[in-house]
Amino acid sequence: MQKEHVAKKRFGQNFLKDESVLHKIVEAMPNDDLRVAEIGPGLGDLTKFLVDVKSVTTFEVDTDLCKLLSKTFKDEITTNRLTLHCGDVLDAWKIQLLDEPYNLVANLPYYIATNIILKALEDPQCRTILVMVQREVALKFAASAGEKNFGSLGIITQSVGEASIVVTVPPEAFDPMPKVDSAVLLISKTASRSDEDFEAMLRIAFTQPRKTLLKNLSSHYEKEKVSQALHELGLPPTIRPHQVRTSDYHQLYNIL
Repeated sequence: MQKEHVAKKRFGQNFLKDESVLHKIVEAMPNDDLRVAEIGPGLGDLTKFLVDVKSVTTFEVDTDLCKLLSKTFKDEITTNRLTLHCGDVLDAWKIQLLDEPYNLVANLPYYIATNIILKALEDPQCRTILVMVQREVALKFAASAGEKNFGSLGIITQSVGEASIVVTVPPEAFDPMPKVDSAVLLISKTASRSDEDFEAMLRIAFTQPRKTLLKNLSSHYEKEKVSQALHELGLPPTIRPHQVRTSDYHQLYNIL
């Protein structure tokens, strides 16, 4: 099957061929009866495992792959185990991707990974996010305060749930091989992101990550007020943005 379709660069296609990684993804899925939304099913290597245990809705942008998937999963489509959407998932995704609670599973092209995860964090119907992304991106979403990767993505994630890295995946697991390591990221949500003003403050806080938080925030807020807020929270004026915990950012926001 692999030979029938040549990966297309414009869609950022890298097909996962390592079955052990596919099994790890399936094992990491939540044990519930919710529908699965799969973005970018590709050749259907993961889809074939998903339809065995779940009802699945897939979104595939590549029309050639859509034809291939229609043939491969003809029975599952007929029996409604699988719903196949051909087209760009971002066109179909308004506030909610599906009109029922769902778990997201995807092997995401690097160029849209961050955007897709942020949309899923915002979607009130999405309960968990289990995605294969560039390792560097996964580390940003899963980072904790004090780690050099910790920034607004980690804070947004911690504000609505919990993130962990399931497994790191080497380039050899894909065809064609990407130039970097990938990782499977799991985010379990307890809420949905919806505070644009808070996120605007985070952007200011991390404008220049190597500078102090006081300096960054003072570019937008009154310096005296920022100093006072840091003092109230017991944070030194020399503290850098990545050293501050998510809970302190929420308190800072409330004060400012």
